[in-house]
Amino acid sequence: MRRPQKRRVPVMRVKTVRLAVLALSVGLSLSASLAQAEVLKDPQWRDWLEAGKSAELEQAAQTRLKSDPEDSQAVLALGLLALESGDAKRLEAAVKPVQACADRQPAQAACFYVLGSLQGVQAMNGGMMKAISLSGKIKDNLSRAVELDPLLFDARDALQQFYLMAPGIAGGSVAKARDLAQAAQARQPEHAKLLRARVEMKEERWAEAERELSAIKPGEDKDLLAGQRAGLYQLAIQLFSDKQYAKAKPIFERLQRDFPGHAAGHYGMGRLLSETGQIDEAIKSLERARTAEGAERYPVDHRLGFALLAKGDKTQGKSVLERFLGNKKANPRNLDEVRKRLAELG
Repeated sequence: MRRPQKRRVPVMRVKTVRLAVLALSVGLSLSASLAQAEVLKDPQWRDWLEAGKSAELEQAAQTRLKSDPEDSQAVLALGLLALESGDAKRLEAAVKPVQACADRQPAQAACFYVLGSLQGVQAMNGGMMKAISLSGKIKDNLSRAVELDPLLFDARDALQQFYLMAPGIAGGSVAKARDLAQAAQARQPEHAKLLRARVEMKEERWAEAERELSAIKPGEDKDLLAGQRAGLYQLAIQLFSDKQYAKAKPIFERLQRDFPGHAAGHYGMGRLLSETGQIDEAIKSLERARTAEGAERYPVDHRLGFALLAKGDKTQGKSVLERFLGNKKANPRNLDEVRKRLAELG
C-alpha cells in the first residue's frame, strides 16, 4: 500500500523540487563516475576515464573532432569529462553537442543518457527555476536511454535515482523506481539487487537494504563492484546522519576491509570517529582516506582540518583547511563553512 502524500503549500513545493533535483544531480554525477566507461567503445578511452586521466582522453577526443566534428564518441567523451569536472562552463559547452548527438542519432541510448546527466548537474548549479525547468527533460532523456537500451545500466541507475529523489510534482515515484529494479531482474539479476537496495533505503528499511547489497556478486564487473561499494557507503552515511553510529560503524569497517585502497570507508570512518570524540583515530583514518583512490570525491581535507583543530593543532588544522579551499570540485556549502571557520581563526 502506498503511503498517503502530505499536502504542502506551493512555496514548500517549489523548495522541495529544488532540493530533490539538487540531490538528483549529485546522484547522477556519482552514477556517471561509477559506470560511465561503458558509454565509450574504445578500450584505451575507457582505461583513461577509469584511471582519471582526463587530459589524455580530452586530447584524443578533441583530435578526433577536428577530423569529424560530429563524431559521437568524441562528443560523449567530452560530455563525460564535463560531468567529472562539475564546472559550469564546461557543462554548458557540452550540452549542445550532446543534444545534437541525440538529434542526429535518435536510436543511440548513450547520447540520451549523457544528455540527461548533464542536465541533472546543470539543475544543481542553476538555482531553483533552472531545476524546475529541467526536471522534465532529465526524466524524459533518461527514460529514452533506458527504452533504447535496457542493458545500459548506468542509464537505468540514473533514472531510478530520479524517481527516488524527485517529489511527485516533479515526476518522482517510488513505484516506478521499484518497477525499474524488477525489469532488470531477468537479464541483469545482480544489478537488480543494487536497484532494490536503493528502494529499501528510500523506505528506510536499512536491514533489507544491507541484505540486498551484501548479496551482490559482481564477479569481474568493475562497475557493479563500484556500485556495491557506493551503495554500502550511502547506507552507512544514512545511518550516520541519523546518529545510528552502532549500525553505521560495521558498514564503514566492511568498506575499509573489502575496499582498502578506496577512500570511501576510511573517510566515512573518520567522520564517525570525529563525531564520537575519538579524534586521534579519526585523524589517522582521514589521513589514509586522503591518499586513497577516489579521495577527490570526498571533502577529506574539510573533515581532517576540523579534526586537527579539535585536537588543538591550530597551525596544521588551518593549513589543511586552506588547502581544501583549492579543491575545485568541493561542495559550495563545505567551502562556505571552511571560509567561516578560517575567518574565526584569524
